Amino acid sequence: MDRIYLIGMQFYGYHGVFPEENKLGQSFIVDLTIELDLSKAGKTDDVADTVNYGNLFSTCKTIVEGERYKLLETVAEKIAHTVLSDEPMIQACTVKVIKPNAPIPGQFHSAAVEITRKKDERK
Repeated sequence: MDRIYLIGMQFYGYHGVFPEENKLGQSFIVDLTIELDLSKAGKTDDVADTVNYGNLFSTCKTIVEGERYKLLETVAEKIAHTVLSDEPMIQACTVKVIKPNAPIPGQFHSAAVEITRKKDERK
């Protein structure tokens, strides 16, 4: 299966378990990998034979900057479900949601959740 990557998309959202996170918000980084057959697009050089990267970015932005969730797991699941529902060519996707400033005492780079979902496994 072929892949398209959107790496390091940055958004501002209000997700978290603590009230301060829901009130103040913070930055989130999303990496998205989609799996699909790109052989036709490679032969035709026609954008209609692939997936519009801008639409994928907009989907992630809408979800991360929209409704508030407690868990990164929920944000990732919403992105995966929407991407697989909206884009018929996509067979699977991997979504990584990174929270650089998670409220954990101590020094660390970030907290993240990564999920992989396939079109035939959706509920």
